[in-house]
This record gives sequence, structure tokens and C-alpha cells, in this order.
Amino acid sequence: MPSLTPPTSSTPSVALRKTSTSAQSRNPVSLRLYKVLGTNFDDEATKEALCTLSDLYATPSSRKGKVVQRGNDDDDDDDDTRVRSKDAAEMLPGEMAARARRNLRKDMEQKLAEGSRRFLAAFREVDQKLGELQKHVDTMHASLDDAEIQLQLTNEASSSLLEKAGNLRQERQEVDVKKSVVELFLGRFALSEEEIESMTSRDVPLGQRFFDAMDRTERIRDDCRVLMAGEEGPTKAGLEIMSSTLSYLEQGYEKIVRWCSYEFRQIGRDAHLEVTPAMREAVRRLRQRQELLTYALAELSQTRQASLLSSFLMALTRGGPSGLPRPIELHAHDPMRYIGDMLAWVHQAIAAEREFFESLFGLKADGRMVGSVRLFDDKSEEEDWIRELMDLAVGKLCVPLKESSIVSYKIANLLQFYLVTMRRTIGTEAVLSKTLQEITEVSYKVFFDAVEALGRSLLRVPLDNNDLSLTPPISIIEHAQVLRELMNVYQSSLLGNEDEEKLIAGFEHVLDIMMDPAIEICTNAAEAKARAVSRWDISVFVLNCLSYLLSVLEPFVFTVNKQKGLQVIINERVLLLTDEHYHDIMAKAGLHDIITVCDKWDRSEPLSYIPTARPQELKWALQRFSAWLSGLEVVQSQRLSHLTVQRLHTTIHQSALERMAQGYKVICDEVRRPENKYEAASTLLGSERPFGQAHLLWQIFGLEEKD
Repeated sequence: MPSLTPPTSSTPSVALRKTSTSAQSRNPVSLRLYKVLGTNFDDEATKEALCTLSDLYATPSSRKGKVVQRGNDDDDDDDDTRVRSKDAAEMLPGEMAARARRNLRKDMEQKLAEGSRRFLAAFREVDQKLGELQKHVDTMHASLDDAEIQLQLTNEASSSLLEKAGNLRQERQEVDVKKSVVELFLGRFALSEEEIESMTSRDVPLGQRFFDAMDRTERIRDDCRVLMAGEEGPTKAGLEIMSSTLSYLEQGYEKIVRWCSYEFRQIGRDAHLEVTPAMREAVRRLRQRQELLTYALAELSQTRQASLLSSFLMALTRGGPSGLPRPIELHAHDPMRYIGDMLAWVHQAIAAEREFFESLFGLKADGRMVGSVRLFDDKSEEEDWIRELMDLAVGKLCVPLKESSIVSYKIANLLQFYLVTMRRTIGTEAVLSKTLQEITEVSYKVFFDAVEALGRSLLRVPLDNNDLSLTPPISIIEHAQVLRELMNVYQSSLLGNEDEEKLIAGFEHVLDIMMDPAIEICTNAAEAKARAVSRWDISVFVLNCLSYLLSVLEPFVFTVNKQKGLQVIINERVLLLTDEHYHDIMAKAGLHDIITVCDKWDRSEPLSYIPTARPQELKWALQRFSAWLSGLEVVQSQRLSHLTVQRLHTTIHQSALERMAQGYKVICDEVRRPENKYEAASTLLGSERPFGQAHLLWQIFGLEEKD
């Protein structure tokens, strides 16, 4: 190896040095050497590469442990590597580097191959694990595919559910909107339970709560009328609202009538008249129902009549409380004072009644001074009611103010008693006996004139066309009361030893005078009223009046002849009403036409050929009859329920039902006759109740079958 020591500098050898330097620069070994010497090995990569080479080609002493270790790490080293390792122990210094230079590529390739084998072994294990992982992944993919399919199916099923849920949600919103509208509508057009209860329940008293409910019902009806006035006409809801509110209003008015009737009866019995605000309001509302107000005020009128008459008689006979003021009759010896006291009491009673009625109808004071003339030019409805009620209330006071037929009869009987006594005592020719005879005849004449006047006045009074009730009118009742008083007077005047003929004859003329006009007005006046009032039932009214008159006569034995004559008239009326009732129920049951044909049929042709008796018409009639048998008319007649005598109701209704059963049997017999040519007659009759069995109809009616 050439020396690296630089030559000493000298001037003569400069050319030689330049020549030697250029020659060295062209020498490859020099160039390699200078390149190696000029290389900088301070960078980390170079140092790391040199360390790797030193480890690969280390001396035996330094590499002993590493070789053994490497042999333990890899059993796959080839023989060349083991020989090289063995020879390396015998190499001299410097030879290792030369060998490394020669075999570096081969050693590196062997190292790379060895590393590759290691990587392949590791990757083989990794590949095995990845295969197992792939199986798991495939299984997972299969599971995911199944899950995806299930999810898709679930999504498809859920989509319909979600769609339905969306539709239901939308419908719910619409229903909520409709609910709010309905709630607002019901709040405007429907009554609450409390309001309905206040108008319909008997437990809720008449007061402000009741009147508020009535006002709200009226407002609902007014608003509903506005809604029903549209172009499309009335709606079903509007009609139902009007119907329900009308029902509640009617129940409310009936409650007012019942309450007013009860309160009026209580007021009538009280001497001190006081009108409460509730009563005044109730009367004001009843003015919208004239028929109900008339009924309620009739109760008040009757009670006030009885109360005023009782008070007047007590003032005449007993006086006031504790005898003060004293009885008016104590001054009967002084006619002027007697009459003046009676009229003064009547005037005071009239003033109190007037004040009471004005308060009842809510009339304000007219500013009239006490004692001044009252003007009757006011044509208001309230004034008409007050005048009529006052007239009825004080009308009874006229009886004590005049000598009545009862008093006349009492006087005549008294004179007759003393006449008989005096004749037995002093003889018939005595002056006193003759005087009593004359006075008695005059008294009887006055009495008979009075009762005849009563009969004529009764006939002159027409029946009220506005009164649709079927009970005896007030005029008949008052007339019968007078007759009852006369019969009581006559019965009290008897000695008890009279024979029957004399007993009857003693009062027969009075009965004729009193009863004949009453019977006449029951028939003639009733027929006149029936022509004016179409809805009025004359037959029931006449029977009620005649039955009432008969009940007045029944307690007295001396009226048996009159009772017999009156009973004959009643029986005739019962037969007429029975015939009317029979035709009425036959028409309602649908059998009237067919039974009429059966009664008037001349048998010139088969019954089935007659238009009203053809099979189809007969079938319809039997259907109506079956429906009628399921109604209440079989048990009780609405028309006959107005009869005041229940016995007559039962008799007439049962007689009509008997005729109906007999008529049904006639129809069945005629239908079954072959000559009447009804096809399948048994089937036709058996299709409807009572299935062509007359005996079954008797059982339905609850009657014993008659031939």
C-alpha cells in the first residue's frame, strides 16, 4: 500500500508532483481509495449499515455467542453458512473483510431468503388465521344477509304500519279538531246534566237555577232556528236539538204548573196573601203557555173561592180571633148595619185580592188614590186575568148576600112542621093554622120559583169552548151542590115514620126541577160544544156528567126513582160509547174494513174476490192486528181513561174486546170456507198472531170465551 504521508515541498520537483498527481488521479485504486477516504461516515444510515456488516462478519471471539444464538433462532441455515462459520474461526485478520467483499451479495441474498422464509412462515400462520377469519366473515355476511332480508321485510311491513300510523295520526288530528268543534257545538247547543236535572227532577226546587236553565234552553232554540234557516233547509242535528229542547221545556213548564198549583193551594188557605219572587217569575213564564196558566190559575181561583167564602161565613157567625171583631150577624136586627158590615167586609176582601193579583202578575201601582174611580179602559192581558180571577174569587160571596133557595126551603119546611103541629094541637080551622097554611104556601112558591130560576139559569150558561177537559163543568158541580143541600134539608126534616111512596113523593117534584136541566145541559150543550170543538169527546163528557149526578143522588133513599131513570140514560150512553169504542179499536187494529165486508156481504161472489178482502189486503190487516195486540190499547184505552168511573172504563173496554174477538172468529171462519177461494187459508191466518186461533185471542184479552 503506498504511503499516505505527503512529500516535502521543494521547488524543483513541482512538475514532477503535478505529473505524479495526475497519474494517481487516473488510477482506479487511487480513485477508490480517495473516494473511501473522502466518504463521511458520520450520518446515521451509514453507521447503521456498518454496524450491520460488522455483526454479519464479526470475528469469532465477538461472534461466538451471536452465532450460537442465530443457530438456535433458525434451524434452516444451509451447509455453506455452517462451513463459512467454521472457517471464519481459522481466518486471519483482514481475510474476513476480503471475504465479505467477495460474498456480500450472496450473503445478503441468503439473509433476504432467510427473512423471506421467516415471513412466509409467519404469513402462513397469518393466512391460516385469515382463512378462519374469512369463514367467520362469510358466516357473518350470511347472517348479515339474513338480517338484511329480515330488515327489508321488516321495513316493508313497517312501512305499511308507518303509513297506517301516519294516517291514524292524521285522522287523530282531524278527530281532535272535530272533537273540539263538537265540544264547542255541544257547549253552545246542548244542556248540561245539571241544567237538565234542574228542569226535570222533582228534587230540585223551583228557583234561580231552574229559571237559568229555562233561559238557556230558550237561547239554544233561538240559535238553532238561525242555523236551520239556511238554504239547504233544516238539518238532522237541528231537528234533534229542537226536539230534545222542546221536550225539556215541556217538562220544565209542567214542573212550573205542579209547583204553582201546590203553592196556590197553600196561598188559598192562608189569610195573609204574599207573593214570592219565584211565584211571580213562574206566572210570568206560564204566560207563554196559556193553557197551563189557565190550569194553574183555575186551582188558585177555586182555592180562593173556598177560602173567601169560609172567611166570610166565619166573619158572619164567629167574628175575628178571640171574638174581635164581633160576628156580623149580631147586628141582624139592624138591617142597615147588618148589610153595611157585610158589604164593607166584601169591599175590604176585594181590595186585598186586587193587591194580591197585581203583585202576582207584576203590575206596578197606577197611582190611583184610594177611593177614586178605577178606569177599566186598560185592555192588557194582565188586567183581563185579574178581572176574571177577582170575579171568580168573590162570586161565592154572593150566596150569603141573598136569600138562597136552600134558605127558602129551610123556611118552608120549618113552617110546614109547625103547620102540622098546630093542626094537631088547635085544629085546622084555627086562625093560626090558616095563617101558617098561607105562609107555608107562599114559602113553597118562593122556593119553587127559586129552584126553577136556578134551572133556567143553568140552561142559559153555555159550555166553555176553551175548556177541553172532560170532567163536569163548574156550573154542573155548583148546581149539584145546591141539590145535595136541599136533599140534606129534606132528609133532616123527616120524622122517620113515612112510608116509601110518601117519602119519594115529598121530594120528587124538586128532583124533576133540579135534575132535568142538568141532564139537558149535559146532552144538548155538549153536542153544541162538540160541533165547535172537533177534538172534544162528547160521549165521555156526557157519561162523566151523568155519573157525577148519579153519585149525588145515590146516598139518599128517596131518590131511587130518579136514580133508575138516570141509570137508564147512562146505560144507553154506555151502549153508544161501547159501539164507538168497538169501531175505533177495530179501525186502529186494521180489521174494520174486512169485518164490515163480512157483515154486509151478500155471498153472491167469493169473499176473496172483493177488493177489501183480497188475500194481500187481508194479510196487511192481520199484520196490523198483530202489531196492535202488542200495544197498550189491549189493556187500557187512552180515550176511556178519561172516564171518571173506572167501572165504566172496564165494562166498555171489555165489551168492545169481546165484540172484536167474535169478529175475528167470523173472519177466520169465512177465510177457511172453501167457497171463498182463499189459497192456503191456514197459512194466511197462521202467519200472524193470534195465528187464526180465536180461543187464543180470548186468552190474550184476559176474557172468558163466549159463544
